Amino acid sequence: MPVKVSVVIPVYNPGKYIDPCVDSLLAQTLPAEEFEVLFVDDGSTDDTPERLDKLAAEHPHFRVIHIPNSGWPGKPRNIGVAEAAGEYVHFVDQDDHLASDALRRLYAIGHRNGSDIVIGKVASNFRGVPHGVFKVTREKCDLTNAPLYDSLTPHKMFRTEFLRENGIAYPEGKRRLEDQLYMMQAYFPAKVVSILGNYTCYYYSKRDDGKNAGSTRIVPSGYYGNLREVLEVVVKNTEPGEFRDRLLRRFYRVEMLARLSEPSVLGYEPEFFAEMCDAIQPLARDFMHDGVHDGLGSLTRLRSTLLRADDREGLLKAARFAKSVVGAARLEDLGWEPDGRMALTVTARLVHGEDREPLRFVRRDGRYCLHPELTADFLPDGELLDVTDDMDEFKGELSLRNRETAVEWPCPAEFITKIEKLPRTGDESDTAEDVYEVVLHGSGHVTSEAVKGRGRVSRGFWDIWVPLRGVGLVRKARLGADRAPQVDAKCLPALLGEPARPVIPYFTDPHGNLTLDVAGRAKKLAAYLADRPVFRMPGNRPELRLDLFTGSASGSRPVELVVTGADGTARTASATLRPDHGRAHLVVPEHVTGLPAGPARLSVRLDGKTSPALDLREVPVTEGGRIRLDRSDLPQVDPLLVRVVTVQRRRASVRRLLRSVGGPIVRRLPPATRKKVRRLVARF
Repeated sequence: MPVKVSVVIPVYNPGKYIDPCVDSLLAQTLPAEEFEVLFVDDGSTDDTPERLDKLAAEHPHFRVIHIPNSGWPGKPRNIGVAEAAGEYVHFVDQDDHLASDALRRLYAIGHRNGSDIVIGKVASNFRGVPHGVFKVTREKCDLTNAPLYDSLTPHKMFRTEFLRENGIAYPEGKRRLEDQLYMMQAYFPAKVVSILGNYTCYYYSKRDDGKNAGSTRIVPSGYYGNLREVLEVVVKNTEPGEFRDRLLRRFYRVEMLARLSEPSVLGYEPEFFAEMCDAIQPLARDFMHDGVHDGLGSLTRLRSTLLRADDREGLLKAARFAKSVVGAARLEDLGWEPDGRMALTVTARLVHGEDREPLRFVRRDGRYCLHPELTADFLPDGELLDVTDDMDEFKGELSLRNRETAVEWPCPAEFITKIEKLPRTGDESDTAEDVYEVVLHGSGHVTSEAVKGRGRVSRGFWDIWVPLRGVGLVRKARLGADRAPQVDAKCLPALLGEPARPVIPYFTDPHGNLTLDVAGRAKKLAAYLADRPVFRMPGNRPELRLDLFTGSASGSRPVELVVTGADGTARTASATLRPDHGRAHLVVPEHVTGLPAGPARLSVRLDGKTSPALDLREVPVTEGGRIRLDRSDLPQVDPLLVRVVTVQRRRASVRRLLRSVGGPIVRRLPPATRKKVRRLVARF
């Protein structure tokens, strides 16, 4: 069978850190005969060569290539591509790992589109991730219509012949930004690029020894000498104009100005800061003309202005101010919806300083500017920072992030930007000018359940974040610590999906941020239901309605009922929690064998047989072990809700009857008649 994918891994003295990588390759769902793994050992001096040789002897689709030490991953990767037998090549680093279904999914989208490059969603617990690239799955795109330039790491899948035909290869030997050079050389000739955004394929994992690739300090002259080569590739492959400016702006913003920004620049020694400025300024002068400069956000454009003027003290002062700017989000409302999503209402803003005051603006001659008090340290007297063109660029988003794996999913949300006048303080004169802030009013949904193109989220802690963009800054705020008074009562635990899983929203201690514990990572339903009401359903069947939310797609969940009789003996019985009109209902057995007459304590184990039970109530027991909920002091469900639930149950019974009795008959009818009958039944 032809090899579909060749996984190329440069290796040098990885020690234990290669184990997750190897385990993930052995766990791939793509059949072993359809992919190969090429470990290119770059002259390792530890026991890695022997370990890899043993691994290759045990697994025929693993190969090891030993070469003298070259000092950098470029040569091993080139050798891997030259030796690859696969239709595609996927680069993996020795201390990273793949999700189990990554190769199968990446190959599938690439093969059906004839893609030259396939980019899989990544996650990282220590380095930045370009989440914007992975917001949606794109079957076909290219550098002109997708933000590919924000993803310049090589951990992607490439069509092998595409690399060979275009002579795309790594520069060999020690150097910086070789990944960016490689990716830009690949993006320009690529006719089809596919992005798999609905499955996390690749995981960057932080090493506990701090020796991840790229963690060493840069040498400015060499680093920016290598960046010049990348910029020359951009210029060579584009015409002057907006597209070229957009590409150059990315490198100006990320590789140049960001290194003169908070927080890193504030920790530089004076000599290193001077080296950075000396190395960056020639590139800014040669490549970053006014078209690039003018498209930057306000504060980033200010940094560019200060760099052009060689105002290095101004750069430091601007960084100190920008460091004080953070995102702030207030949770205005929260509630579960019938489809199992949690609806959130949010207000968000940028604030600054220890007192977290709103970022203030003034309006002069019809233009908005940052308040002069904020910019006085780094702008000449009387000069203002005009931000008018950026006022419409304020953006808010909503995301769900796994605290342990760092997987992040965008959530549907809509934010409206409003420029609101701030009230004047008592000591301000009537002649003082008006001051404004930008407030983002948002509403959105988060869910642990499957949505279009994405499965259910994994078990774990999922934090809710609100990323904010404005005036050239990106800030992320946790949601929940600042919240409206009514929110806590609406923060119900839930049973969601099929099979049903517990999803417990809670506020962290001590910070009070909103988190979802999905599938019982640590929180227990019993603890979060202990103070919530339990209601009795009327009727002959003993049934309790718990204040445990269930959605329209929620399934049932088996639980263990515990009845402690008057004799002190605890008796257990199997029971089921089933969804019914937005809450979980527990059917209590009418009789418990051997249960003596008298008062009994009723409780239920919701979190497994070894977990503490949820105490429900004391109930009377009559002769024969009969539990009489109708004689207990449990409050009864609201009569109106009872009528609604009763009607729904009757309709469900009729539907089941019609399907079981009429279904076989209807299926034998001619298609036209079958449609008419189904329409009549639906109306009924």
